[in-house]
Amino acid sequence: MNTMNKTRGIIRDWLSNPRMDILSGIVVALALIPEAIGFSVVAGVDPKVGLYASVVIACVIAFTGGRPAMISAATASTAVLMTGLVRDHGVQYLFAATILMGLFQIVAGLLKLGRLMRFVSQSVLTGFVNALAILIFLAQIPQLVGVPTVTYGLIALGLAIIYGFTYLTKAVPSPLVAIIVLTGITVVFGIHVRTVADLGQLPSALPSFGLPQVPFTMGTLAIIAPVALTLAAVGLLESLLTAQIVDDMTDTPSSKSRECVGQGIANMASAVFGGMGGCAMIGQSVINVTSGGRGRLSTFVGGAFLLVLLVILQRVLAVVPVAALTAVMIMVSINTFSWKSLTALRTNPWPSSIVMLATVGTVVATADLSKGVLVGVLLSGIFFAGKVSRLSLITSALSDDGSVRTYFVEGQVFFASAATFADSIDVTEAVPRIVVDVTAAHFWDISAIGALDRVVMKAQRHGRAIEVVGLNDASATMVERFAMHKGAVAVTPLD
Repeated sequence: MNTMNKTRGIIRDWLSNPRMDILSGIVVALALIPEAIGFSVVAGVDPKVGLYASVVIACVIAFTGGRPAMISAATASTAVLMTGLVRDHGVQYLFAATILMGLFQIVAGLLKLGRLMRFVSQSVLTGFVNALAILIFLAQIPQLVGVPTVTYGLIALGLAIIYGFTYLTKAVPSPLVAIIVLTGITVVFGIHVRTVADLGQLPSALPSFGLPQVPFTMGTLAIIAPVALTLAAVGLLESLLTAQIVDDMTDTPSSKSRECVGQGIANMASAVFGGMGGCAMIGQSVINVTSGGRGRLSTFVGGAFLLVLLVILQRVLAVVPVAALTAVMIMVSINTFSWKSLTALRTNPWPSSIVMLATVGTVVATADLSKGVLVGVLLSGIFFAGKVSRLSLITSALSDDGSVRTYFVEGQVFFASAATFADSIDVTEAVPRIVVDVTAAHFWDISAIGALDRVVMKAQRHGRAIEVVGLNDASATMVERFAMHKGAVAVTPLD
């Protein structure tokens, strides 16, 4: 039965949508070229390092990844982290760091750290998407400044084809049609505009296998380990966020732990074939999905056809106008941006809006996706803690004879509400005995236990007898393990 299910899964992932997967993969291959070359420049390496990385990572992740139809290759978020290592030690140390990066990612997958994605709120995810859409558009600005006027006409025509051709048929991805038409126009009419050949030297040979030429010593490990760990963390963060976005776009689930392991294997393979490290690319993933790609075949074709373009069809590739690729990336930025999030700013709770805007602002200001997500997650945690802390309620009642003051605690007592809990119990009142009834409460952490300690010890200093009643099993265990007042006060567990 398990073998049959695995067979069905393989067929679904690879052969359920072959025509559209192949066509969308071709579009992705073309869209990978300018960014791979650009990211190589950012990292300070030869363009072939980024292009080989895109080929190898895309082909390998098609088999090892946990999210079908997602595109992984050389990316800006990892490239910016490589600059110092390449400058100070050379590209061979980058290859060694990339292998260690992959190893860290495999370990993360085996430890199932992908489950941490559950702590990323929808507001952070929306901010991540919007920020990336803005960055994709900003990355096209150099292709719009100081160019011949005809370039703007070609871009406008490309966008018209991309959005208009879908009304005629969806059998062929409209971005592919736009690239073919614009290339044909520039070649037939001899229009002189910037082409792919102008972006940088394209490799003409297959990538070759080889281990990094570095000393295998502890000194080398000390140099590459910090960079590798940072690359692994940033790469997984962007990959898992992109996987979640593709999950939502296709309404299908994915294995986040398998994606972590798959990214690690792909990066290690990239390094031994002369490529830099990379991760999932939301822009190219959106191109793939909107062009009809749904299976692993689309990802594999994206990498494999890029290699064909570089080695066999380089002359054809060289004449593709950059304006055509710019039009495709502008379409990606428009389609990626969550436009409904702008109108939702008026109706969403203000903490959610602040989290989204802070994520966008941080990413755009720093051009670092990981920093934006970190800011968003921290703000989400702060707002959540504040909200939960306000859900606690403390009331009190005095006995008829005035000898006992009972405090009734309801809700969650943890680091954000512990101070309120301690301040709400008045041990200076002239009553012989105080009872703290926590039947409807729960103590979550050592901050809560510390607050209970302060209440008990203050009561003892003022000569008041104090009793805590109604502790549930979990809270009683926390008190038993961490409280300083054990044995100094009567503690009655919840029956």
